[in-house]
Amino acid sequence: MNNDLKQNSHLEFLNALISGNRKMCSEIAQKYMNENDSIKALYEIIIRNALYDIGELWESNKISVATEHLASAIVESILNEQYSKINSSPKTPKTVIVACVENEFHQIGLKMINDIFELNGWNTYFLGANTPTKELISFAKTMQPDMIALSLSLSFNLPVLEKIILRIKNEFPEQVILIGGQAFRNDNQHKRLKYNKVFYQPDLNSTEFFIKKFI
Repeated sequence: MNNDLKQNSHLEFLNALISGNRKMCSEIAQKYMNENDSIKALYEIIIRNALYDIGELWESNKISVATEHLASAIVESILNEQYSKINSSPKTPKTVIVACVENEFHQIGLKMINDIFELNGWNTYFLGANTPTKELISFAKTMQPDMIALSLSLSFNLPVLEKIILRIKNEFPEQVILIGGQAFRNDNQHKRLKYNKVFYQPDLNSTEFFIKKFI
């Protein structure tokens, strides 16, 4: 698919989101999948870009909170429609815990990351939004994951992320931690997170490359 068609699909999906047209969003996503046969491309080119646009429109008061919430709910439903394709991937013995840090309630980007792990055969434990640090540590002790993936959407929660990293490292010094999210989109704040085996990945493509290299 050429760049003009990608842009048209992205804009059609964005407009359908803003208007709250779930059926049209589903049809656009399915058409894109039929033409590309790539869940990762659907997520990266269509859904992620549309969500960034929705976030910017909300921040500039061009759409309401209700519209933003509705768009998020529609996108989550579109992600769920893809699960049968994701769940059919061959499995590896690798496991990952996937969670938003405390006070983070935007979990769609994290859900896409979770799906990328599953597409690459990992067994995932998706804890979702606003995961209490104490509960995350307790769960990690039980599951002994190969990796923990943490998402941060709001940059002012960076101290919370650092606190969680330190807590994890105190319990599991060699634990591999993957971090990412919209909070790092427009700056280099991730560069201050210089901890052993803590890796920042900016998008789905780099995350998948990291996963393949890790295996």
